[in-house]
Amino acid sequence: MKKFFYLAGIVLFLSGSAHAQLYFGVATSNWSGMNSLYLNPANIADNRDKVTIDIFSINAGVNNNLGTINTSGGIGNFISRLSNGTSGSILNYSGNNTFSLLAPYAEVRGPGFMININHRSSIAFTTRMRIINQFNNFDQSLYHLITNPPTENNNINLTSKNFNWTAQYWNEIGISYGYVLLEKEKHQIKVGITARYLGGYGFITVKGNNLNVGYNSAKDSLYASNTDIEYSSNILSAKNAFTSGYSASDLPGDFFSLKDGHGIGGDFGIVYEYQPDTNKNRYDMDGKKGLPDPAKNRYKLRISASIMDVGMLTYGSNVTSTATITGNGYITGSGLSQNISDFNSFKNYAINQGFKVDTGNATRNLSLPGYLMFSADYNIYRWIYVNAAYIDNIVNRQNYGNSVYNQVTVTPRFDIRSFSVGVPVTYSMLANDVKVGIGIRYTGFFIGSDDMLAFIGGKNYGANIYMGGFVPIGNKKPKDRDGDHVSDKRDKCPDQWGTWENKGCPEPDQDHGGKPDSDE
Repeated sequence: MKKFFYLAGIVLFLSGSAHAQLYFGVATSNWSGMNSLYLNPANIADNRDKVTIDIFSINAGVNNNLGTINTSGGIGNFISRLSNGTSGSILNYSGNNTFSLLAPYAEVRGPGFMININHRSSIAFTTRMRIINQFNNFDQSLYHLITNPPTENNNINLTSKNFNWTAQYWNEIGISYGYVLLEKEKHQIKVGITARYLGGYGFITVKGNNLNVGYNSAKDSLYASNTDIEYSSNILSAKNAFTSGYSASDLPGDFFSLKDGHGIGGDFGIVYEYQPDTNKNRYDMDGKKGLPDPAKNRYKLRISASIMDVGMLTYGSNVTSTATITGNGYITGSGLSQNISDFNSFKNYAINQGFKVDTGNATRNLSLPGYLMFSADYNIYRWIYVNAAYIDNIVNRQNYGNSVYNQVTVTPRFDIRSFSVGVPVTYSMLANDVKVGIGIRYTGFFIGSDDMLAFIGGKNYGANIYMGGFVPIGNKKPKDRDGDHVSDKRDKCPDQWGTWENKGCPEPDQDHGGKPDSDE
């Protein structure tokens, strides 16, 4: 049984969190590079950077409502207890009858780039690899039976309905476009869209319609009756990253390898900015008046809405194996641990244990964790801002695929071009707990966490950390060294004050009378 727990523990706890970890401490900054694109694609329009080159970023953590993370003795001791299969010391369990868990979640972004074509238009190219492993509406008593079987010789009975597990691993290639739709006096409206190609590498789905379980401690076995479980996967022909582990060295080869699944996804967003000081941070140049200074923030209030991460991966029947398991039978912990990672082995094991198993091939559609996001960003004073964001899940959790859990995040921050620091405070509706993080950016390098209390001994249901880097090339006003409002690149007389009509040169004075010909 210990071997089975080690397998389950690695699957459940090794890596990140999917309750919308979006780098809030950094991504809300006006100089966050392409990180703000993952909050709303419209953010890249009228950007503070002329060009941004994404190098990489990585995000990892854990989140659940099964129990608070037990980090007594430090993170090192937690990892040691996990690897030793000491289940009772990994979590301080809650009293919930059912639980949901999002782990592992692992995300690697980059390389990519963003180009601000002009004041109104920007484009971006992004790449990303993701792993999401989600358990939804699982029975906590069943989990305890598997991970910590009782030592007394007695029977325990329970019923579990409508639970599911989806684990999927895929990459993304995205193209984004942002545009200033309206700019009039104190008001600006921006829109943006991202389209992504999705390449699916591997998935496992289990949907439990019903499961009645009796535990026999003397035989270390679970007797399941009235079983109705659907299983499907394509990992029969792929490396099993979910149970065998995954190495960062595998990423480059997997990104360009042939995929079993394919799909389209994307984001759409709109941003409104209220700019009360219409003449502040504006300038005249090359015959145009009141141009916005691209290096300065001009808004007092920014309100945005976006629909994010919508789409679907499809795995064809030629690569997808399915099984419907019904009836009654015995399951042992050691039997599961030896047969769960291979489809045929699992199927044969279930048949040998007395269940009825119908197998075949079918197309599987797996949804991305789509959600709505609403936010407001307020400039309190000079470089001090506060951002408030609400995330709302729009995916049916009973279907195949992944989903996020609703949350509210408030992020006060100090924000200038070279440096920013934000402190996101989140109320998560998964575990009804409060998470506190911090994000620090110095030019294009950043590190942070949206959920860090567990690292310092707090009793929290989650933890995460992110870090990365990008190369920013700032957006600036055109150079005009003689101050005549004709840019140097268009000024035929860059060291003499002139006019736009004369291409930056002084008006002619053919009689040398000291006055321009037009005045005479």
